[in-house]
Amino acid sequence: MIRHTDASGPIMRLLLAMLLAGLVGGCTTLGAAGPSSGQVRKAEGADYANTQVALIDLDPVSYKRVAAFEESLGLAQRLGEGGAGEVLIGPGDVLDIAMWEAPPAVLFGSGAVIPGLDAGAQNRTVVQQVVDGSGMINVPFAGSIEAGGRTPAAVERAIVSRLTGRANDPQVSVRLSLNDSRNVTVLGEVASSRRVPLGPRGERLLDIIASAGGPRAPVHQTTVQVSRGGASATMALEAIIAQPAQNIRMRPEDVVTVLHQPFSFIAMGAVANSAEIAFEGRGISLAQALARVGGLRDNQANIRGVFVFRLEQSAALDPAQRATTQALEDGRVPVIYRLDLSDARGFFVAQEFQIRDQDVVYVSTAPGAELREFLSTVTSLAFSAVAIGNVVANDGN
Repeated sequence: MIRHTDASGPIMRLLLAMLLAGLVGGCTTLGAAGPSSGQVRKAEGADYANTQVALIDLDPVSYKRVAAFEESLGLAQRLGEGGAGEVLIGPGDVLDIAMWEAPPAVLFGSGAVIPGLDAGAQNRTVVQQVVDGSGMINVPFAGSIEAGGRTPAAVERAIVSRLTGRANDPQVSVRLSLNDSRNVTVLGEVASSRRVPLGPRGERLLDIIASAGGPRAPVHQTTVQVSRGGASATMALEAIIAQPAQNIRMRPEDVVTVLHQPFSFIAMGAVANSAEIAFEGRGISLAQALARVGGLRDNQANIRGVFVFRLEQSAALDPAQRATTQALEDGRVPVIYRLDLSDARGFFVAQEFQIRDQDVVYVSTAPGAELREFLSTVTSLAFSAVAIGNVVANDGN
């Protein structure tokens, strides 16, 4: 008679031992998708590139301070308006100068007759002058006249003053026939880089871009930089279109550079979709950014731990904090903005706080999420071990 030994007991014990050993080793790998909320808060004051990380709670006060700083970066705020109206003559301009005198003509008797007038009424002489580098022109019978920095009307009066007493009731008309001193240079991602002359009506920024054929890239991926008198300011083209006050009047020698610069932010942590997300040039709020990644993970996200990592300009910080925080060489400070969505008022702040290009939006994992994930894994493996033991036991029988 053959005796069957029950091997299911030793096998079950062996399997459970192996599973427990695997779980103990796996505990070190069952972590969150990034640092916990507490670990992020501990980063305040930590060293980063010879400066300290600043942690700022997002509330109505801090949001308004950042919003005011962002508004100060606008073209109108940084550069101001250009001028419209009077056109000042400059070096390189070409002037058409017409001079008349009443009969009997003394100086211009051999001049051409003005069309539409009686041949003996008045005579006209027309000369064309290029304004030299010092702003001077040379007018027959009037000599050297200073034209640079003057309006055509002022030059007319200066010439009449010189001719008075030499011509019979002199009359003068000065017209700017070629504008070479009042130009705006347009470069970059436009259909045609060129110098655009400014007229008396005072062309605006969008007029200048349109005269160069418009941007080659889509509007929502285009950034415009305006350089003026040693200062410069940059804005998204879509934001300029949406805010008419930023469509500033141009000044002579302004340089407009049109850039293809898509905007994006990075979402990480306990969100539905960790990814780099592109957004429009007119900007999006933090609430919109969270929506575009599918929102928070209900079973993992810590609603008190929504963070925005940003290299912020020191001017956006609270004055007291700015005084105690050393900035990087480029004037920026590593800042972590923290939003607490357990307070319903935080949703209003999320609707107003604007995301910037290259921001990192991070949502920490809830404190109990790792434990729930671990227990779920233990339960799953335990049921698997029981199932394997049952199969082995049945095979043994």
